[in-house]
Amino acid sequence: MNHTIQRRARRFAALALLGGLATAAHAHPGHGTSSLMEGLVHPFGPDHLLAMVAVGIWSVSVLPSHKAWQGPATFMFALVFSATLGMLGVTVPYLEHGVSLSVMLFGAMLLVARRSMPPDIGLGLIVAAASLHGLAHGSETPESGFAGYAVGFLLTTAVLHVGGVCIGLAIRRWLAGRCGIALGGLGAALGVAGVYLFGQLAA
Repeated sequence: MNHTIQRRARRFAALALLGGLATAAHAHPGHGTSSLMEGLVHPFGPDHLLAMVAVGIWSVSVLPSHKAWQGPATFMFALVFSATLGMLGVTVPYLEHGVSLSVMLFGAMLLVARRSMPPDIGLGLIVAAASLHGLAHGSETPESGFAGYAVGFLLTTAVLHVGGVCIGLAIRRWLAGRCGIALGGLGAALGVAGVYLFGQLAA
């Protein structure tokens, strides 16, 4: 029975990552930012989906149980703050490339999740990555309708964080003896996804 559950958990994780890669060519171009529905749908783009799920997995795997909320909360706070800066015209060079590289960053964080990286450093990296995502979206602010889009985007972001937490809990419960291997595999897959997304922008 345990072997069956373990196989299903691994398949679920693999399908989630492959699902993100399947739409990798459409990470940002061509989406709208003027309605609640567009906000709800947009985070399912591969760069955001993978990053937000990874934050949930990392938080459960590294932070103490009573502090696991800090990873997702940190991401969302930094996202909102940096989106506000983006609305005011603040930006950085190669912003979209940085967003793609953030997926690689989260992959690296999962690779070393079972080692001795201080949680504060991990949270700091989450702030940096979320800030790139926020600036990218803040700079896309339309003349009207952005409030609804922002609400939808944050709702889906929260759901994806919860999804990552659930995956992390499933790994800890059903793959306890192989937790490091599972996290390492997910980290490596995220790294490959980040390279692919970066390559799509550089092509």
